[in-house]
Formats: sequence, C-alpha cells, structure tokens
Amino acid sequence: MMSKLKSLDAARIGRWMGPGLFLLLLVIPTPDGMSVEGQRVLAVTALMSTFWLTQAMPIAATSLIPIVAFPFLGIQTSDVVSQAFINKQVFLFLGGFIIALGIEKWGLHERLALHIVRLLGTSLKRVILGFMLATAFLSMWISNTASTLLMTPIGIALAVSLQKSLAKSTGKKASDTIERDGPLGHFAISLMLGIAWSASIGGLTTLVGTVTNVQFQAIWEKQFPLAPDLSAGDWLFAFGPVGLAMLVISWWLLTWRMPTPAAGSVERSFFTSRLKELGKPSKAEWAMLAVFLSTAFLWTFRKPLTFGDDGFRIPGWQSMVDWFLIEQLGATEEFAGKSVHDSTVAVMMALVMFIIPVQKNDEGKPEFLMDWETALRLPWAILLLVGGGLAIAGAFKDTGLAEWVGGAFAQSAEGWPVWVLILGICLLMTFLTEFATNMVIVTVMLPVLADAALQLQIDPRLLMLPATVSASCAFMLPIGTPPNAIVFSSGVLTMSDMAKRGFVLNLVGVVFMTLATWFYLVPALGLSSDGVPEWAEPAPIVEAPE
Repeated sequence: MMSKLKSLDAARIGRWMGPGLFLLLLVIPTPDGMSVEGQRVLAVTALMSTFWLTQAMPIAATSLIPIVAFPFLGIQTSDVVSQAFINKQVFLFLGGFIIALGIEKWGLHERLALHIVRLLGTSLKRVILGFMLATAFLSMWISNTASTLLMTPIGIALAVSLQKSLAKSTGKKASDTIERDGPLGHFAISLMLGIAWSASIGGLTTLVGTVTNVQFQAIWEKQFPLAPDLSAGDWLFAFGPVGLAMLVISWWLLTWRMPTPAAGSVERSFFTSRLKELGKPSKAEWAMLAVFLSTAFLWTFRKPLTFGDDGFRIPGWQSMVDWFLIEQLGATEEFAGKSVHDSTVAVMMALVMFIIPVQKNDEGKPEFLMDWETALRLPWAILLLVGGGLAIAGAFKDTGLAEWVGGAFAQSAEGWPVWVLILGICLLMTFLTEFATNMVIVTVMLPVLADAALQLQIDPRLLMLPATVSASCAFMLPIGTPPNAIVFSSGVLTMSDMAKRGFVLNLVGVVFMTLATWFYLVPALGLSSDGVPEWAEPAPIVEAPE
C-alpha cells in the first residue's frame, strides 16, 4: 500500500484533489456574508490553484478554466471573462517579450553582461558584485530564467579557470570541475547564489521584470478604477533604489568572511577574450540597443515623476500627446488621459523591430531586427497565465468575495500598528512563494489585501505593494524560482548551501522591505497611512441573478 502511495506523483494527486475540493466547496453551506457567486468563485480558485501547484494540467490549459467555468456557474458572462485575457497588461507583457527575444536573438545581452562584469574590477568580491549587477540588469528587461541561463555557464567557466590557475601555481593537478572543498569553494558557491538571487531582485525593480508586477497593475486598475495610474516609470523610480539596496545587502551576506586564496583576483583577459570571441558589435546589435534604450526611456518618462505630493517633479512626454489630442483632434480630457499606456509603447517598439533591416540573408533578401519565426517563441503559456489570474481577480471583486475575505482579515488585524501588518504580510508572502507559484499567491492575495486595507482605513498600496514585491523574494529553495532551480542544477550547490543562506536573506528581506515601505515608498509615492484616499471605493457586491 505504501509503495503505491509513493508511486503517485503530484500531478496524479492533483487530478483527484482539485475536482474534490471544487465539489466540496460547491456543496457546503454558504458562509455568512458570502454571496453564492463568491462561493462558486472560491471553488474554481481552489481547482485552478491545485492544478497550477501540482501541474495536473499544463499551466496554460489550467488558466483557461474560467472561460468555461464562470459562464456555466453564473459568475460572469463569456464576454466579460474573456476580456481578462485580452487587455492592456497582457499586451504590455507581449510587447516586452518580443523586445527581450530580439535582445537574445542578436546576443546583445551577453555583450552587455561581459562589459558590466569586466568594468567592476578583478578582486573576487568585486567579480561576484559584477555578476550580480549584470544579472540583475538583464532581469529588469528579459526573463529572470534567460538571464540566469546566460550568466551561470559564464560563472562556472570563470570559477574553473581560477581553480586551474591556482592549481598551476601550487604545482597540483588541475580539475575540470569546481571543487567545493577547495580554496575557491566559498567563492563558487557565493557566485552561483549571487546569480540566482540577483535575477529575482532585478525582476522586481521594473514593471515588466516579472509577471507578478504586471499582475499587480492589472488588479490595481480593476480594483480601483479611479486611482492614479502607476506607470513603468513610477515603478522603476520606486523600486529601483529598493532593488539596488537589496542587491548590495545580498552581496554583503554572500561575501562576508569569504576567504581570499592566493589567486585572489581575476585577470581581465578572461572577459576580454570572451568579448573578442563575440567580435565587433554588428549593425543588428547597435539597432537592438537603440530600440532597447528608446523603450526604456519611453517607459520611464511617459508620466511625470514626482517624489512625494509636493516634491521634485520631472514632466512626462504623455502631456504632449494629451495636448495634441485635445487641441488638434478635439478629443476630451478623459479620452486623452487614458489614450496612451505602457502597453502602447511596448507594442509600438515591438512593431518597429519588424521593419528595421539589419542585414541580408544568403539569398540577398533583407533580414529584419525581428521576424515572426522568432516571435513564435513567445511564452504564450505565461500570457494565458496572466489572463487566468486576472479572470480570478476580477471575479473576486465582482462577486464581493474579496470584500468578504478582506473583512475577515481586517477583523483579525484590527488594532495592529500598520508597520506590524506590513511586516506580517511580507513574512507570509516571502515564505509562501518558496512552496507555491508566486503568480497564484499574488492573484489570490492582492484583492483580499485591497479590501482589507479599505476596512482598516489605510492606503491599499501600503499592503499591496510590499506583498507583490515579497512574492519575488524566494531565495531559500530550488523550487522557489526558476533561477534557484537553474543554479542548483549546476552541481555546485547543495540543498544546505541554498537553504541556510537563503533563509537568512529571506528574513533580512522581510525586515528591509518593511523599512523600505515605511521610510521610502510612503514619501516616494505619496502613500497615506492615516485614512483611505478619495479615489478608493469599496468593491461592489453583485446581486445574485434571478
């Protein structure tokens, strides 16, 4: 009997557990204050969460469940639920992915990474810092998985090269694999962990850096349609310094008491030779760099950047678009204010890539910066995952489920100081994401936290923003994030290496994120800890259809 139980994998268990939870939540008595539709949404959420966590169905297929379940259960009509899969946040991610594919196609990411590491210095500690900065920078714009896959083999090759140089200087036999117990063992372990950690940290600093950030913006706009827009520039302005500080803290933790062997530095020739292998930058690389920088500029400066309510203000270029629409085309101020979005920029720059010729192929025909064959490599599963998450979040609001759960949460947290509440949320989100998909956690938790904040009479962003960012801070287990899994598979790390150091960084990150929210995000974004902003309105409860 025990052998049969052991042979059951997570997917097979999930295929039984998911429908079981779904049916159970449908037939039990509806809790007091919860709408019948909210109970049905909870049942669908349990089914999808189980399938997502156990991969009982492919992630993309599970994400499509609301399109079938919501109409049949009387939760939402087909046209309403379908809009969750085709909205501006999905297109923001789509455009960003196409730009990232272009960066990878022409090898621009590898050249940028090598230059960053080469410029930081040659001591072992500086080399680790260089790898972390390069990985974090790449993860701001391309997936953290891709940036980790790029930097890990470079890091391993560097560690092996140093090991051979040290062995040669001491007259010992050189090894082609990293020796964990050797004089460079601490360096190699710290380098691998630094690559994984910085990939996650870099992703949290930009709106397109990770799917959970995009999910926050979508839920934010759904929950509070009258709230001020949180643009890509606002996000970078708020979380860029936070990410940089976390990067420095994690680097210090990794290199503290790191022994310096005889071969305690890296010759610049290691990086120079790799750059020579790449050759001179091609026309395509220069064009891709121009598109990348233009996109970053347009995202950052679309809307005015202001530090606090009455602080220093940098005007945004969208004001010129608004003026043209109103004065020259006769548009209303309401239309002009909502005409352009970060997704507009992302798709526009992606389209530009399809018409920029960079070289000619073997047949003499022009080859463009982006082609559809490359674009077909888009991670469609991630785009559907965003849509599925938005469908759940929308149903949480429309049926009043978020308000019901948020009320229960607010009641249990009533009387807590706000900073204690933020600390608890950061702690919960950080360690939950070690075992569950951060997208699932954010999708379920953000609507709840939004309504809880309203009932506690505080700005919803005080809870939602640190919760979102903390969901990207899984540093302890290989299953926590793809970067963790990638560096663990290199064979350099043991589970103990990752768990002990990651646990410390998790705790440090929880404290730091709490302090950063209270002392930096509050003035930077003009957040209020005393009272609900005027634009915040409680989510309405939809009456049961007759």
